[in-house]
Amino acid sequence: MNKSVISSIIGAALLAAVLPSTVHSQAVESKYDYKEAFNPFFYKNNGNEYRSASGMPGPKYWQNAVDYKISAKLDDNTHEITATVTMEYTNNSPDELEFIWLQLDQNMFSQEGRGHLIVPLTRSRYGDAQSDFDGGYDIKSVKFGNGNDAEHLITDTRMQVLLPEPLQPNGGKTTICIDYSYVVPTHGADRTGVLETQNGKIFAIAQWFPRVAVYDDILGWNVQPYTGPGEFYLEYGNYEVDITAPANHIVVMGGELLNAAEVYTAEQVKRLEQAKKSDKTVIIRSAEEVTQPASRPQGKKELTWKFRLDKSHDVAWASSPAFIVDGAKINLPSGNSSLALSAYPVESNGGNAWERSTEYTKASIEFYSKILMEYPYPVAVNVAADIGGMEYPGIVFCSFKSKGAGLWGVTDHEFGHIWFPMIVGSNERLHAWMDEGFNTFINDLSTEAFNNGEYYRPMGDANRLAQALTRPDLEPVMSAPQNMQERNIGMLAYLKPGYGLRLLRNEILGPERFDRAFKAYLHRWAYKHPTPDDFFRTIENVAGENLNWFWRGWFQYNWRFDQAVRNVVYYDNDPSKGVLITVDNLEKLPMPIVADITTKSGTTHRVKLPVEVWERNATWTFRYPTTEEVTAVQLDPDKVYPDHNPDNNRWEAPNAQ
Repeated sequence: MNKSVISSIIGAALLAAVLPSTVHSQAVESKYDYKEAFNPFFYKNNGNEYRSASGMPGPKYWQNAVDYKISAKLDDNTHEITATVTMEYTNNSPDELEFIWLQLDQNMFSQEGRGHLIVPLTRSRYGDAQSDFDGGYDIKSVKFGNGNDAEHLITDTRMQVLLPEPLQPNGGKTTICIDYSYVVPTHGADRTGVLETQNGKIFAIAQWFPRVAVYDDILGWNVQPYTGPGEFYLEYGNYEVDITAPANHIVVMGGELLNAAEVYTAEQVKRLEQAKKSDKTVIIRSAEEVTQPASRPQGKKELTWKFRLDKSHDVAWASSPAFIVDGAKINLPSGNSSLALSAYPVESNGGNAWERSTEYTKASIEFYSKILMEYPYPVAVNVAADIGGMEYPGIVFCSFKSKGAGLWGVTDHEFGHIWFPMIVGSNERLHAWMDEGFNTFINDLSTEAFNNGEYYRPMGDANRLAQALTRPDLEPVMSAPQNMQERNIGMLAYLKPGYGLRLLRNEILGPERFDRAFKAYLHRWAYKHPTPDDFFRTIENVAGENLNWFWRGWFQYNWRFDQAVRNVVYYDNDPSKGVLITVDNLEKLPMPIVADITTKSGTTHRVKLPVEVWERNATWTFRYPTTEEVTAVQLDPDKVYPDHNPDNNRWEAPNAQ
C-alpha cells in the first residue's frame, strides 16, 4: 500500500470523526438507492455478430430492401386515388421467408379499423370517433411478378402475402404487384388530408400505397398495427413514381422531377432553373398567376408527373391548383446543391408567413448538413396543408396557418426529421423518442444559429421545467407512443428526451465528447435500423463514459431528481480551516453536484463533483478550503438540472444580509 493511499484513508477517518455531530443532525428521508441507480447490468443482451457491444453494426449486420414502382391517378372531385404498385423485395436475412407482411395504413380510416375504433370521444389528433367517413384500401388484385395470383390475408392495417415457395436467404428476390384504390380522408390522423382553399383543394398524400413491413434481427416481422400515435418503420430502396393529376394542378414530391418541361410552362421551367442557382428565393408561380389559366400548360385535361427518389424508405406528395411555388438553392458542404421548394395557397402568403418558407427550408437543411451529415435528396419541399406538421423523405407538410416563429419552428422540426428517422431509420412505431426527441434536441441548436437567433428563446429555468418533465403520472420515455396517454406524447417523445440530450451534452459529457459520439451514432446507423441499445452503447463507447444511471433514470424510468443542502459547518468550528458541506440525494435519480459557495467578502467559488459521489452514498460531504466565513451555498446555480424541488438547494448563514 503506497503512501498516498494511506494518507487518503487517514484523511477519511479524520473527516468521519468530525461529522457525526453535524451531518446527522437533520436526518432527511431519502428515496435514493445507489444499488438500483448504478446497477451495472443495464443491457439485457450482449453484443453479437449483427449488433456490436460497442454500438456499431456487427460484421454480419443485415437488413432487407425493397424497390417500388408506382403509377397513381388522383380524382380531385371524388378524392380517390387509383394506383398500381410493383415492389421488388430482397431478402438479405439469414432466414427463409414463407410469407411477406405489408402495411396498409389507410385501413386505419375504415369504420372497422382499430385506429378508428380506439379513438376516444374526446378530442384527438388521430381521428374523430363521431366521423362517418369510411376509408381504407380497396385491394383489386395481388399478383406475383410472373402474373400469378398471390394468396393473401388482410387484417386491419396489415396484409400477409403467402409465398408459393420460401424466399431464399442472403439475397433471394420476389416481386409483388398490387392494384388498389382508396379515398383520401379529409383529416388523416394529422398526417395526410385535404384542405379547401379559395383557389382549390390541397391534397397532402401520404401512407398512400401498400408498403413492405420490416423484417429484422430484433422482432422478425414488425407487424405493430398503425393506430395513429406510432409513426413508421420501413425498409430502404429506390422509388419510381408517376402521378396523373388534373392539368390545372401542380404536383410536388420529395424526389427528382424527371419531366419538368411537360408539366410546367416554359417560363416556369426557366424560373425553376434560376431557383436552382439562387441563394435568394425565386418565384416560380406567383400569387397573381395562380388564378391565370396560362400559368398551367394548355390543351390537356390531365398531366402525368414523373419522379424518382433513391435510397429512401418512403415517398409522399401533394397536388393542388392553388399552389404558389417558389424555390432557392441549398448549398451543401461537398459543393453539391439541392433545391428548396415551397408550395402554398394565397391564404398563407404575406405577413411574415409562407413567403419565407423557402428561406427557412434552405437555412435548416444547410445547418444540419454542416453539423451532422449532408442532405441526401435532390429536393426539399415544404407544403402548406391542413396538417400541424409531418415529415417524409424530401417533403414535409406544415400548417397553412403558421407564420413567424411558428412557421420557422415547424419547418425546421420537420426537415430535421430527414436525419432522424429518414437517414437513421429507427423504429418510430415503438421508439418515438429516437426520432422526435433527437430532432427536438438538434432543433434547439439550429434555432439558435438561424438569422442571428431571430426566433431563439433560451430554455430558461430547468428547475421549473422539471415539475412537468418528471410528473409522477408520466409514463417512461421508453414507452411505445401507443402506450402513452395522448396528452403525454409531446412531453415524452419530444421535450423530455430532447432536454435529456441537452443535459447530457452541456452538463454531463461536455459538447466535445457528446458531439463526437452523437455524430458517430448518425454515421454508423445511416440508412440502417438502430435500436435504443445501439444508441446508448455508441454514446458510451465513443464518449468513454458509463451512463447506465442516466439511461435508466431518465429514459427507462420516470425518476425524479432532488438534491438538497443539508448542513454547512466549519472544520473544527474554525472558518480559516475550511467548510464542510453536506448534500443529500433525496430522489431516485443521481446527478453531478454543482455548488456555488459565497464567502463573507462577497466572492463566489464554484465546485463541481462527478456523479460518482452517489455510487455508494445517499449523502455526500465535501470540504471546501475557504479561509473566511461562508454566507451562502447554492446548488445548481445556473438552474440547468431537472431539480423539481429547488427550495432546498440553498443554504444561507443565519446572520447573512
